[in-house]
Amino acid sequence: MERKLKQLEMVQGVINRMAHCSFLLKGWTVVLVSGLFALAAKDANVLFVYLAYLPAIAFWILDGYYLYQERLYRQLYDHSRQHKPDDIDFSMDTRDFKGKGRATWPEAVLSMSMVLFHGILILTIIVVMIACLVLRRS
Repeated sequence: MERKLKQLEMVQGVINRMAHCSFLLKGWTVVLVSGLFALAAKDANVLFVYLAYLPAIAFWILDGYYLYQERLYRQLYDHSRQHKPDDIDFSMDTRDFKGKGRATWPEAVLSMSMVLFHGILILTIIVVMIACLVLRRS
């Protein structure tokens, strides 16, 4: 039983790291986009708003990768949970779970939580970009 608990703890540790990385990415995304907005407002330069798309999209894809990995390790956790303690081999290989269930990278990138957070951020960039262009014309 102790082998099984150690295996589950190892997998849970990886899951926790993936979730933490995802949390940090979201924070950095907001900081970078906000900073670019501030630069755009300071210099009245809409190019900084256009530049905000770069971290927003790049971090969306990277955040989706972390969610994808987290889902793979959740499947590994579930698989390990169902094994007998003597069958535990401490493998952290998730290849057998790729493409099963919700374990694809595109599905992770387009999941509801990703679309809500990152999609709203992209919409905000669009709104700020339009506002900058309108203010520039007047």
